[in-house]
Order: sequence, then structure tokens, then C-alpha cells
Amino acid sequence: MKLSDQQIERQDFVDNATFHFINSLIPNGKGIEWDIDSISQVRDKVWDVIKHRNICTEQEFYPFIKE
Repeated sequence: MKLSDQQIERQDFVDNATFHFINSLIPNGKGIEWDIDSISQVRDKVWDVIKHRNICTEQEFYPFIKE
């Protein structure tokens, strides 16, 4: 089983938004380079905040393949 194009687009959207969010918080025009480990740490914390509010499922937030 693999992710659909729509699911991959959603992953890209969330990862890019997270990357831009991190960089927007760093002062003096500095920022981080693309680092999926850092991005996923922040993405996971965002999910922790919204999961208890019944806004969407984890699959809707960031699609993944269940192993």
C-alpha cells in the first residue's frame, strides 16, 4: 500500500508549513536548514495539541501508512 498523490501533497504542506513556522520564530533573519528530524518533532507536538480537540484524525492531519 502506498500514499495517494493527495496524501503526499498533505504531508508536503504540513512539513513545509512547519519548516516556515520554525524559521519565522528565529530572530535576526536567521533560520535553520531543512531538517526533517526537527520538522517532525515540531509536527508531532502540533498534533499533540490538536488531537484532543476532535478537529481531525491523525490521518487527516498527516497521512501515513500503518504498518
